[in-house]
Amino acid sequence: MRDSSILPLLNRIAASQRIDDAWNLATDYFAGLGFGRVNYGFTRFKHLKTIGDPDDALFLTTCDADYVKRYFQGGFYAKTPVFRWAEQNAGICTWSWVKEAFEAGRLSAEEAEAVRQNAAHGIVAGMSVSFPEVLSRSKGAMGLIANPGMSPEDVEAIHAAQREEILAVANMMHLTIVHLPQLSRHRALSPRQREALEWVADGKTTQDVALLMGVSPAMVEKHLRLAREALAVETTAQAVAKGALLNMIFQRTPELSQAAR
Repeated sequence: MRDSSILPLLNRIAASQRIDDAWNLATDYFAGLGFGRVNYGFTRFKHLKTIGDPDDALFLTTCDADYVKRYFQGGFYAKTPVFRWAEQNAGICTWSWVKEAFEAGRLSAEEAEAVRQNAAHGIVAGMSVSFPEVLSRSKGAMGLIANPGMSPEDVEAIHAAQREEILAVANMMHLTIVHLPQLSRHRALSPRQREALEWVADGKTTQDVALLMGVSPAMVEKHLRLAREALAVETTAQAVAKGALLNMIFQRTPELSQAAR
């Protein structure tokens, strides 16, 4: 595949209006290369050795429910050597180094056990992409799991031939996703809660917001209280900041964007 052949794909990803759209376009491409299972994670609230509140992080995967429960919900990802690599690096690498480090006894006991558990589930080869971040508390990474039957040598050959294409698609997917609203049942805002936060962000007082929204000041306070609860913060200023970080305010909905065309 020539570099020019992925240009339409990159444009389609960049034009995505929803996270799922960008994700599906990219993962379809990766599946065509032999990586049907893909994991992606991104947080804006990294702190020291943690990703912060898991409810504030975005996790996407094409793996089955059992794997999701073990890998994400069980915190297995943080025990893997590729997670350590992603924390400390930016770029792309195959997992051949993991195999070599495991056989040489250079992994920690926890990492070695993670390698054995992955092998038991048929996960023996793949690639990791760690995205460069300009914000100190942001971090995103992605893992491409090779399909059953593919060897580390097969992955090395794909990496050698299509490294730049893979990176281009991964980076475009990541850059698109981080600018789209990060919606979840844990952090959902109603349209009125979102509107109230947006007016506060514009410097309006409660009285101003009440007039602009056509409701009572007490109703404005209720919208702001519920927004604080949804975002798990204590103050309205924190809610505005967090809502902005998660792209949950000042965003055009996909429906409005489509109607404007």
